[in-house]
Amino acid sequence: MEIRRLIRGQVDESQLERVAREIATRYDRDQVKLSVLEADNWLSTPCVVDDEWFVKVISPQNALVHAVFTGARNLGVFSRGAEGFFERFEDPLAMSQHELEATRKVREIGINAPEPIEAFGVGEVGVLMLEYLPEFRTFDDLKPAEVEELAPDLFEALSLMHDHNLAHGDLRGENVLVHDGELYFIDATNVREDGLATARAYDLASALATLEPAIGGRRAVEIATEVYDADELLAARDFLDFVRLRPDHDFEATHVKGEIEKRAD
Repeated sequence: MEIRRLIRGQVDESQLERVAREIATRYDRDQVKLSVLEADNWLSTPCVVDDEWFVKVISPQNALVHAVFTGARNLGVFSRGAEGFFERFEDPLAMSQHELEATRKVREIGINAPEPIEAFGVGEVGVLMLEYLPEFRTFDDLKPAEVEELAPDLFEALSLMHDHNLAHGDLRGENVLVHDGELYFIDATNVREDGLATARAYDLASALATLEPAIGGRRAVEIATEVYDADELLAARDFLDFVRLRPDHDFEATHVKGEIEKRAD
């Protein structure tokens, strides 16, 4: 457990107090209440401030882990004959600013995401402030019937991102929230412009991987075909094995590939 905490770069209490004081100063408050959320998160310490803001505190260790993960992902993409597209940010402030900008872009094209507030540094850590959604479930928390009902919205949102030369880059159940019956996307990742085509295929493969455990490969692919054509599905097929290697995706890649190939025939 101590090794896992070290790798995650957990921010100590004194640093969190500095962050809380900085937020209070910035928003002209005597003090704020900062509560750390229980979450299995490798890349930040997630907090809630005054039940109003969702705050990510990013440490230098978080930034280092992000750089290692990014290098491994790009290597995996390259091994499949494509150009790596994940951007690397070793500085905590740059990471927080990057996610703030990515969230703004997603909202600008009409896709739901928590309202971005600001990003700033406090000492050696980066701080990202977003709107706090007090009541939500993640896509992983939904019942299969609910997943099937919302799956078309998931593919339509992805398609809209792709039509505007954007990609999510880290699509998984934990990063899709359901609030008041609508989908909200978090942890969006800007990708390099020269890698957009590859990122789109990766996004689609990740969406299919997210849906398959709940509704099966056949139904997931069937719903995807309402938005994506055969060539796009075949491009996604080539990334399914790579997505399956990620610890946050557990699905039957062979089944999904078979369903894509049936549709493409």
